[in-house]
Amino acid sequence: MSIQQLHSLDELQQYVQGPGKKLLFKHSTTCPISAKAHEEFQAYAQSSDTPAAIVHVIEDRPVSNRIAEDFGIKHESPQIFLLEDGEVRWNTSHWKITRDAIKEAVSK
Repeated sequence: MSIQQLHSLDELQQYVQGPGKKLLFKHSTTCPISAKAHEEFQAYAQSSDTPAAIVHVIEDRPVSNRIAEDFGIKHESPQIFLLEDGEVRWNTSHWKITRDAIKEAVSK
């Protein structure tokens, strides 16, 4: 499945409020840890039917900030969220973002 890039607050709101399970990944394009996590996220997304979206935290800072505000979860980068019906069901960051960890979270 393709990964949707979110550039605006409206796009974020529409994505989060959609029904069902979906992934949201916050990515720093300048961070080597984030680059590795991004590879893992992409590998999972390409082999899955789970909708997935990405926010580039530097380029789209207002969207990144809104995620931390709306979910009440401290900003980290890289960071991934599993959303279900607009609620955060799981999140993790940095080296803990692996294809297997995402797969396990989605399957619960």
